[in-house]
Amino acid sequence: MAAQFTIQHHWTAQSARSIGALLLREISSSYGKTSGGYAWAVLEPVAGIALLTFLFSLAFSAPPLGQNFAIFYATGILPFTMYTQVYVKLMVAIWYSKPLLQYPVITFMDALISRFVLTLLTQILVFSLVFAGVLWIYAPQVSLDFGLISLAIAMTAVLGAGIGVLNCLLISVMPSWQRLWNIAHKPMFIISSIFYVFEAVPEPYRSILWYNPLIHIIGLLREGTFANYDAHYASPAYVFALGLVCLVVGLFFLRRWHKDFLYL
Repeated sequence: MAAQFTIQHHWTAQSARSIGALLLREISSSYGKTSGGYAWAVLEPVAGIALLTFLFSLAFSAPPLGQNFAIFYATGILPFTMYTQVYVKLMVAIWYSKPLLQYPVITFMDALISRFVLTLLTQILVFSLVFAGVLWIYAPQVSLDFGLISLAIAMTAVLGAGIGVLNCLLISVMPSWQRLWNIAHKPMFIISSIFYVFEAVPEPYRSILWYNPLIHIIGLLREGTFANYDAHYASPAYVFALGLVCLVVGLFFLRRWHKDFLYL
């Protein structure tokens, strides 16, 4: 029992050191060569989302929900951006860390975890800054439910991780999959209720659109922001199940085949 505990403790400590080293490498390689460093990872998306929020708020004075378009748009674009950034970083994690994965002390899980942690923490910071900025500038009448907001963020993280890991597997098997996925994913910006509420979609399209997991995330976030909105259609169980199934399938086959992918 003592020997087993010692081996497990050694593996955990080694994995933690590997993840920490990969995090530092990610920050250094991605942001260390520019003035401002990691700050740009936060400031650039914050500025971009803030600019789009301001421009759209000028064009659409009457939002479908609430009295201020800026907060309505922010509740749509922020989870969409978080989900997109998480899966994009994870889908190329093995390719990005391929030279380091030749060393036995660094595993494919270390590469995935390090990219996931850094991207998620960055996006939560972006989310918080933009959301707080919109509330401070426009002072909209909202009633924040931090439990629902946290649940929506957790759903986004799990979905992004699942889609990212599954795509990491598919890209490793078929490199052209990345281009195909990027093309297929383009309509998600339009069909994820960023600019409208789910109830405004007529049948039978509404029933079909329900299977888009981002509909549930954005709906739940808006329920946690607007006191008079009830996202009765939102199913956290569906989003978590979809994300976890994709994650388990991706990890299962990556664990079996990731060493073969290193030599492709």
